[in-house]
Amino acid sequence: MEALKQGTDVLFILLGAIMVLAMHAGFAFLELGTVRKKNQVNALVKILVDFSVSTIVYFAVGYGVAYGTHFFVGAETLVLQGGYGVVKFFFLLTFAAAIPAIISGGIAERARFWPQLLATAMIVGFVYPFFEGIAWNQHFGVQAWIKSLTGEEFHDFAGSVVVHAMGGWIALPAVVLLGSRANRYRKDGAISAHPPSNIPFLALGAWILIVGWFGFNVMSAQSVDKLSGLVAVNSLMAMAGGTLAALCVGKNDPGFVHNGPLAGLVAVCAGSDLMHPLGALVVGSVAGALFVVMFTLTQNRWKIDDVLGVWPLHGLCGTWGGLAAGLFGSKALGGLGGVTFTGQLIGTLLGVTWALLGGGVVYGVLKATVGLRLSQEDEFDGADLSIHKISATPDREVSW
Repeated sequence: MEALKQGTDVLFILLGAIMVLAMHAGFAFLELGTVRKKNQVNALVKILVDFSVSTIVYFAVGYGVAYGTHFFVGAETLVLQGGYGVVKFFFLLTFAAAIPAIISGGIAERARFWPQLLATAMIVGFVYPFFEGIAWNQHFGVQAWIKSLTGEEFHDFAGSVVVHAMGGWIALPAVVLLGSRANRYRKDGAISAHPPSNIPFLALGAWILIVGWFGFNVMSAQSVDKLSGLVAVNSLMAMAGGTLAALCVGKNDPGFVHNGPLAGLVAVCAGSDLMHPLGALVVGSVAGALFVVMFTLTQNRWKIDDVLGVWPLHGLCGTWGGLAAGLFGSKALGGLGGVTFTGQLIGTLLGVTWALLGGGVVYGVLKATVGLRLSQEDEFDGADLSIHKISATPDREVSW
């Protein structure tokens, strides 16, 4: 029976890892459909290469920073318990690799390729796993300290703060340090619109992310005996709420409609194992509206050129999710309890502060040393031709 349970747990978490791996295709197509045509190839290449760099760095360094273990042992040790330890690494890697995938959307169309890969290595190797270890592995006694102050630990079941807020708040200083795209905000005060280049691809990316998210959330249980159908239903309700709120507030805009469910899913991650489905619906609805309002303010009022709106989508909605777990996870609002708003506030603020600091240092150092931005000529030509030497749809084929 023990062998059967071990095998079932390995299969369970492996399926979760594969579903979250598939989400990276969603990140790629969401970015591809949003950026201009001259940057579509770059969107696809970045996500794949960032994932590959993340895999190696998290295997060699990041997983050890977060969980105090390593894989530099014999294979006979790695296959203990059916290889559950290495498959757990695979699952958690897909979370870590989501950080550069999130950042990629914010800095699209004008960031240099290789400096971003260096940033990926530093973020996945240290910045992200440092806080991951605090939130999910009791590092430095922070969780015990929060519990002593508030009565409960900081709760983030599937990463509203640990993954999404972290990615969004790391991206914010990167976007600010890069500056806006050429001609986006003119000296006369006019704003040059850069509409999505391909709504069907944008929608495809959103749908891939939505489907994979049920692996992201449900499989965060990490073993079959901890599996909860409540997580699945809460994810579903938050997705629906986010979609409808974005539809209404965004006035039928298809870009908002397809980002609305993602906002809802970002927000529900933290408390998806605690909330009542009606609470999850409210959390997702607030997140969908929050994304539309803050994306509009960011782009048009504050003139921060966050191309995919990753700071409002992941940073702010992830922050809301961390706080919402303390509200709608409480028994007073129909949840299972075991969480406090004050504990959620402290943990969320710690995550946001660390992300801002880490993002500012990583991208600040890279800007001061190797530079972050494409030249004016390369940006005008587009990242596809200037970096990859081919466009998404070449005008002609080479004849021999």
